[in-house]
Amino acid sequence: MENGKTPPDAPSCVLIQPTARHEKPSLEEEMAAIKAAAPLNYVMELFPVDDWTVDLMPWPDRKISKDPRAGFRAGETLRRILDEAASKYPGVPIILGGYSLAGLFSLWASTQTARFTAVAAASPSLWIAEWDIFAPQHPVLAKDVYLSLGDREEISKNSAIARVGDRLRAQYVLLSEQLGENHCTLIWEEGSHFSDNAGRLARAFLWCMEKVAASAAVTRQDQNTVIV
Repeated sequence: MENGKTPPDAPSCVLIQPTARHEKPSLEEEMAAIKAAAPLNYVMELFPVDDWTVDLMPWPDRKISKDPRAGFRAGETLRRILDEAASKYPGVPIILGGYSLAGLFSLWASTQTARFTAVAAASPSLWIAEWDIFAPQHPVLAKDVYLSLGDREEISKNSAIARVGDRLRAQYVLLSEQLGENHCTLIWEEGSHFSDNAGRLARAFLWCMEKVAASAAVTRQDQNTVIV
């Protein structure tokens, strides 16, 4: 494979999902839903992490995890994703996505590198401390971003978790300004944080795939346009 060139047999896009053992029961349902409705040829790379909070939290927040290691390994996780997964598909659009902390990680990762074409963030844990300070100062480098949240997730006696709805609303406004309203969405799903995880994440990835497909169609149309 010539370095930096897209091979002729490459997929139209690649889905990368950081995942942990607790998600194993829902993965089959999620992947089946994506396969049934995929608008283009794709490859899905499941990227296992050893510790959900330690490997995915971009900085410490003791209300999420009291583990002293949490908040210091997200950069290493991102490096491994780029080296071990993304590097196998030069020139191919990559969608990074996940649920909960993996959704938070995906959004954060898209502020660190432009390698991800789209982000599928289902119920991302944007209630992490100081996200509202970080996000305006670190623009997302992806072209398209999908956000979703359960309509009961912000109904919580925990004041930190209760702010997740306002954080998502603010993030959507910010993304609308950065990317344009046609390149981001905020979907309100039914239920709590633990409702239909597989379906929510499948819908997130499929929306991003539709955006990749639409962009590819525009590119082909431009290439076929003859100016007389």
